[in-house]
Amino acid sequence: MAESSSQTAGRVLRVGRTPAQMRPVTLERGAVPYAEGSCIVSFGRTRVLCAASVETGVPGWKKGSGEGWVTAEYAMLPRATRTRVSRERSQVGGRTQEIQRLIGRSVRAMLDGFAFGEFTIKVDCDVLQADGGTRTAAITGACVAVHDAFAWMVATGRLPASPVMRRVAAISVGVIDGEPRLDLDYEEDVRAGVDMNVVMSSEGRFVEVQGTGEHGTFARDELNALLDLAVQGIGTLDAMQQQALMQSLPMPV
Repeated sequence: MAESSSQTAGRVLRVGRTPAQMRPVTLERGAVPYAEGSCIVSFGRTRVLCAASVETGVPGWKKGSGEGWVTAEYAMLPRATRTRVSRERSQVGGRTQEIQRLIGRSVRAMLDGFAFGEFTIKVDCDVLQADGGTRTAAITGACVAVHDAFAWMVATGRLPASPVMRRVAAISVGVIDGEPRLDLDYEEDVRAGVDMNVVMSSEGRFVEVQGTGEHGTFARDELNALLDLAVQGIGTLDAMQQQALMQSLPMPV
């Protein structure tokens, strides 16, 4: 069945899924054989490649501390969208900065601290195809990549134990034509009266909630309904992450 939205008489309608139903989700671990951790994540037609690299050294403000760091970069390939977008070569745009900081904060929430030596884990999240929810897909895939990067550090003797204590995942929710919906695709996202991105841990705690009344205000009961949908969706994503991480994976080349 089709998974996108269609527009009828000015109203965005879902085809093939209910308001509380997510798009098909896949997690492909080990997608980049040279990276210490990697995952291609798909939310419907949105596809993001997440690769985690282990580098010796830390940013200048952390040198000498004995602590490591985890950071993220986000980019969209020129034809990931319906019309070509230029590469951000000389300067990263405001939207990109916002998203990569969100990804970085989210994956750092996986850890019990930074006492893993002066190593930096850099997570590159590159959008291969965009149909809404790129940042939430990126966070969900980045979690898997970071988990595997630290597992590689343990397996190669760089760390005695992984600092990863929990998983994180994210989902979008919104109100379209007065109806709360889970996991918005592009057509729904651009029409949403309320748009929200929710990041949660596998312990059931919130990492970040970003919610905006795009064309006005929203009520407390709408907020509660959106959070309930997000909790449901993230529970599904967490179970998929857990299942994916239980599978054996060859060491990076």
